[in-house]
Amino acid sequence: MPKSTPTIQKSVERFGGAMISADIKKHYTATIGIECHVQLKTKSKLFAGEENDARGKAPNTTVGHVSFGMPGALPVLNKKAVELAAKAAFALNTTPQKFSKFDRKHYFYPDLPKGYQISQFEEPIVLGGYVDIIVDGIEKRIGITRAHMEEDAGKSTHPAGRDYSLVDLNRAGTPLLEIVSEPDMHSAAEAKAFAKALYLQVKYADVSDADLYHGNMRFDVNVSVSKDPEVLGTRTETKNLNSFKSVEKSVEYEIARQIEVLEEGGSIVQETRGWDDAKQSTFSQRTKEDAHDYRYMPEPDVPPIVLTDEYIERLKTEIPTMPDEVRKMLSQIGISSSQVESIVEEPQLARFVVGLLEKDKELTKTISNWLTGDVLKLVADGALTWNQVCEAGDPLLKLARMVNENELSSTSAKELLESIITEKTDPETLAKERNLIQVSDEGAIEKIVAEVLAENEKAAKDVKNGEVKAIGFLVGQVMAKSKGQANPGVAQQIIKKQLEIN
Repeated sequence: MPKSTPTIQKSVERFGGAMISADIKKHYTATIGIECHVQLKTKSKLFAGEENDARGKAPNTTVGHVSFGMPGALPVLNKKAVELAAKAAFALNTTPQKFSKFDRKHYFYPDLPKGYQISQFEEPIVLGGYVDIIVDGIEKRIGITRAHMEEDAGKSTHPAGRDYSLVDLNRAGTPLLEIVSEPDMHSAAEAKAFAKALYLQVKYADVSDADLYHGNMRFDVNVSVSKDPEVLGTRTETKNLNSFKSVEKSVEYEIARQIEVLEEGGSIVQETRGWDDAKQSTFSQRTKEDAHDYRYMPEPDVPPIVLTDEYIERLKTEIPTMPDEVRKMLSQIGISSSQVESIVEEPQLARFVVGLLEKDKELTKTISNWLTGDVLKLVADGALTWNQVCEAGDPLLKLARMVNENELSSTSAKELLESIITEKTDPETLAKERNLIQVSDEGAIEKIVAEVLAENEKAAKDVKNGEVKAIGFLVGQVMAKSKGQANPGVAQQIIKKQLEIN
């Protein structure tokens, strides 16, 4: 590597590749593949009976003889983990393999007491599949190479300023499904879209809590650049990304860094890199191992997995409505694409709305407008939870019916939303208590209109002269004088009638 490369490397890591112009970038093709570790939502670990959820637990408390790699400790496969991994195959638009088996992946690190990890190498439980993404309005299909089950390792921490490391084995043995994509992505935007789509697929299929904050999903991103679209460049792998933004930003950075190194005559080292969120840059961790470095061998203590046709068919029937189908259903009720995505991004909310659709499409449209507007803001502010919202289906349907039947104005309905959701109060009773029931009695509204026209002669004259916009002002005055109880549609008709216009 030329002597100038370390300086180049430093400048890129400092400026995030800002020195690379668009003109230079266009001569390179970036190729991206993603490996995603999904924590399966089981109560116990993959090969032992200890609790799987270590959140908030003291270090080394959810462990046992298998996690510690004690002599003579024998693994016993978790049946539920196999079921969830098989269901994940359907979420990846394929079918689980009838035969799969485990292997030993050897490497030595303090957080792996056995000296090997039980994984699947030669015959994984999932082969093939795909996930569809949309970027800039264009749909693209990202292939899935494989998905294999494996146990997680422990966690090493390195206290600042100390000359030692600490090991916590609470996570050791946690059941993981590692999903490996084809290198079908060529931009940071596509990588982010794939990570988000994959998150929704496993979340909807209910195979993982998919909690990014607690590491239920972790992304390893492989990036290479090349001037020849037909020839892959040397790749780097940035590991343990736990947000869609970090996936996007790490890809942007790596593309720019690698191009700058190559432009200055350097060469890319195949290595594992980390992501520094504060600096928005990647950094070198270690030289990347190849498969042969792990000395894979068949796992002698865990029998192969054999799935019957009946078992596979039963699991298939248990797969719920998935994101793409939800999008199709919601697009039929006349809400915007951004509203559709707001609902789809919350699986619990999506299931709720799909349930409402089965009862009344028109009312569901009204409710969806609330959910993606006022209710979404209340949830974001912490005033409501989606659990509370999803338990208020019948009250919300009744509230929407009152609006659609002009018994309640949309403004008044929004005033009632929080109380109806939190207290499950009957909307009609609450609306009467707050004097919000809309008046449609023409006689009562005629008197108010007459007063408004007398008090606003200029606006009335403008309407008579053809300035139709002014009628909105007059309707507003009627609503104000009636304290929001007049039916605005009826008020407008009476204004036209009293002004003798069509």
